[in-house]
Amino acid sequence: MRKLYEILPKIPQYKLFRNYNYPKILPLNLTVGITYHCNSRCRTCNVWKKKTNEFTTDEFDKTFKSMGESPYWLIISGGEPFLRNDIIEICSSAYTHFKPGIINIPTNGILYDKIPGRVEEIAENCPKTQIIINLSIDGIGEKHDSIRNVKDNFKKALKTYEALRALDYPNFNLGVHTVISKYNVGDIPQIYSYFKEKSPDSYITEIAEERVELDTVGSGITPSIEDYTKAIDFVISATGQEKYSGVSKMTQALRFEYYNKVKETLRIKQQTIPCYAGFASAQIAPDGDVWACCIRADPVGNLRDAGYDFKKIWFSGKTDRQRESIKNKECYCSLASAHYTNMLCDLGTLIRVGMRVV
Repeated sequence: MRKLYEILPKIPQYKLFRNYNYPKILPLNLTVGITYHCNSRCRTCNVWKKKTNEFTTDEFDKTFKSMGESPYWLIISGGEPFLRNDIIEICSSAYTHFKPGIINIPTNGILYDKIPGRVEEIAENCPKTQIIINLSIDGIGEKHDSIRNVKDNFKKALKTYEALRALDYPNFNLGVHTVISKYNVGDIPQIYSYFKEKSPDSYITEIAEERVELDTVGSGITPSIEDYTKAIDFVISATGQEKYSGVSKMTQALRFEYYNKVKETLRIKQQTIPCYAGFASAQIAPDGDVWACCIRADPVGNLRDAGYDFKKIWFSGKTDRQRESIKNKECYCSLASAHYTNMLCDLGTLIRVGMRVV
């Protein structure tokens, strides 16, 4: 299994790439959107409204083959990823071609009759990769259903949780994930307390942002800095008293840093540490568009046009121009997946995370 310490020697290369555009290397963190289809109608996300010609299993396989062994952290996102009947094959293809250290899949948990079996097959097919499933919960009972706009969503998600909790694989972790928005910012202690009794491997949160990818620009879903600070300080205090191990321990240490950086970002409204989007992190949209950053969702090329050669797009002049824009702080965000990578490339943050883990 690829360990985090094995990729740390690459961090200086990413720093050089960002500062001097050399050496040119592939991303450490890759998010792959496999569908925009979703069986939720969340008040914080309109991605389900988007229509596109989705990549086939074969197209994902060709793309992954072009990437060598670079990506360490792979996020399979949606929409609802488990609506893709070939999600097992997609994950297996990634495992075959670059054996990521972590495959992270968020889910709304509605497909309680399909998700557990598919997760079990993914864990079996990718034995040397840590499989992290994050069940998205934004409230308890009817409050969750009202935010998700799906009747009995919470009940179905609980069925999924219990079935996943029963799985026993050394490379499997089950987490609960809450998007903190203006709709539930006061409910975080209740959500945490409810699931603490169910023993997830982790409880994590992310702030609701207005994003081009999710078609939420102008929606006003982000909570105030005062309300968010109160909620997230509770999460930091509560989870800080829990005992974690392995990948979950590392994830929590990174999360504490992330939570504090979100507060700072909301306060100063600019990048708090150098951003490595376009250098160490990237996203592939369901139709093959490549983005340096999913907040901007500004395509730098399409893999179908590039013959499914990721490197051809990644090392292009158009991507270089977007990198320069990001490097010049022409944007900022609180996106968790990008911040993970940014923090790994920041010495001060690495020291603090290392001290927490040790």
